Amino acid sequence: MSTFQAPKGTFDLIPPRSAVFLAVREAMAETVRRAGYGYVETPAFEDTALFKRGVGESSDIVTKEMYTFTTRGGVSLTLRPEGTASVVRAALQHNLHKGALPVKLYYSGSYYRYEQPQAGRYRHFSQVGAEALGTEDPAVDAELIILAADAFKQLGLTKVRLLLNTLGDQECRPRYRAALQEFLRGLDLDEATRARIEINPLRVLDDKRPEVQAQLTDAPVIGDYLCDACKAFHEEVQTLLSIYGVPFEDDVKLVRGLDYYTRTTFEFVHDGLGSQSAVGGGGRYDGLSQDLGGPSLPSVGWALGVDRTVLAMEAEGVAHSAAGAGFGQSVDVFGVPLGAAAKAMLFGLVVELRRAGVRADLVFGDKGLKGAMKAADRSGAKYALVAGDRDLAADVVQLKDLTTGEQTPVAVDQIVPTLKEKLS
Repeated sequence: MSTFQAPKGTFDLIPPRSAVFLAVREAMAETVRRAGYGYVETPAFEDTALFKRGVGESSDIVTKEMYTFTTRGGVSLTLRPEGTASVVRAALQHNLHKGALPVKLYYSGSYYRYEQPQAGRYRHFSQVGAEALGTEDPAVDAELIILAADAFKQLGLTKVRLLLNTLGDQECRPRYRAALQEFLRGLDLDEATRARIEINPLRVLDDKRPEVQAQLTDAPVIGDYLCDACKAFHEEVQTLLSIYGVPFEDDVKLVRGLDYYTRTTFEFVHDGLGSQSAVGGGGRYDGLSQDLGGPSLPSVGWALGVDRTVLAMEAEGVAHSAAGAGFGQSVDVFGVPLGAAAKAMLFGLVVELRRAGVRADLVFGDKGLKGAMKAADRSGAKYALVAGDRDLAADVVQLKDLTTGEQTPVAVDQIVPTLKEKLS
């Protein structure tokens, strides 16, 4: 065993399980690509102030969880703890908002938070996210939620639930905020939580401690304070989700862990994951662009957790099917040469097969026929190409079906078209 181990709260992705992660990322990305979202990639670290201003001074991320360091030049940088602030920064920096709106972007990458590690909660984790920048249309909120639901469905998950809420806007939320603060000040809360009441009281609703939740039973709910515009907006989102077959549960306490959300907020949860049940979520953030020094750019987005989605798939027993979706170690064809000349010929055939889009490999090292056939079986290949000196003399290769054991001689120049036809 190596002297070095992966840092606490992180893990290595290795075959065959890594194939599931690749399949999950691709399924999520392909879903939004079909809806016109273009790929964006931002740096793994940003100016610390970007996250303090964008994510929110009162969030747990900023107060407890960021990996922050000072460069040799004295600049404070932070490993990105989430994706939205970076994407909005990039859109503003490159003037994407001055073109056609909405700007539809998606991303896939690693994020970093100094959290207490447990199942489903890591210090280095992977997300796929999508953002629609520059529109107040509730249909875009519904579009993104539907796309996320479709991604989970495509991966074979059947036990993902959607929680939905609205947080109001700058017109109606201040009234709710004042009512909630008055209620919370009368509760038996610790000093840190009391401080949060004055900064962002909605975050208290997100407190997972049972002793806090027990006191929130009679807390005022945002629905009683919504302005007509926010009510209509939320009702349209709900209507579109219902029309297009995405069931949801109203959750009046759902605020999520970031300070920038307005109006629509939502979370996808899976009950097979224990306490870390959220597999994704997001919402509308109409004021974030202005918070970052940009113009008004009402926007909405989500991030789906790759790590937790894989855990959910394993809990439902559907991870194996995803691993077979072209991302695993398995190949379709495996070369078994009997001698140096046959190896040279099969090496060339394997190269041709790969260039023709066929997944192919061959045995390496000095293995006899028995060891080479074991390697072929372990590869997961459907067919083996077996060749020795006699086959070379006849300009053929023995094509062996590894399922039935049937073996047929095929002319060397016909191997690629023959296999493409059999594998189509």
